[in-house]
Amino acid sequence: MQEEARICLIRHGETAWNAELRIQGHRDMPLNETGLAQAEALARRLAGQRFDAIHSSDLLRARQTALPLARAQGLPIQLEAALRERNFGCCEGMTREEIPPAVAETLAARRFDDVIPDGESLRQHFDRVSACLSRLARQYAGRIIAVVTHGGSLDLVYRHVHGVPMERPRDFPLPNASINWLIAQGENWRFASWGDTEHLAGIAQAPFVTRI
Repeated sequence: MQEEARICLIRHGETAWNAELRIQGHRDMPLNETGLAQAEALARRLAGQRFDAIHSSDLLRARQTALPLARAQGLPIQLEAALRERNFGCCEGMTREEIPPAVAETLAARRFDDVIPDGESLRQHFDRVSACLSRLARQYAGRIIAVVTHGGSLDLVYRHVHGVPMERPRDFPLPNASINWLIAQGENWRFASWGDTEHLAGIAQAPFVTRI
């Protein structure tokens, strides 16, 4: 039987667009001052945990979140474009109120195969993220790794593990710089913990955009 991989799934720290409730998608936004503080706090929280590798979305906000942890662990950051946020196409840079009504309806309905103009569907997003995590689980069976990704990507993994329908409004937390432990044995996944933000006490948190 294949050994379990322990994957510390981390949402990137806060950006200016998180604070403004703007859709980021593939836009390469940096962390703001709060996000940088969150990344440092994350590295301190995980100082007692030895990782075998650190993988991250290749977008800047994820890389910046991974950097203090990588420095503390003495490990390189291995970049994975497949871990990116959903491509929100024509909606990127907009608030929910600025999205054209027809597109807003598509986003709100969360139909698995609806493609955002110039973007991608939830299915396309899930397929690339889950394929990447499955590969990492096989590669690091019996070991422990950290993976820095995005809110939308974590949302899909949570729904997959817990059988939450894609169209159901989100009713679980997804804070910036949160720690979420995934135990993966082959294609069998479970969460040992979710939404841990103990290390962020005293650091402001931007709200998560729940409708997309």
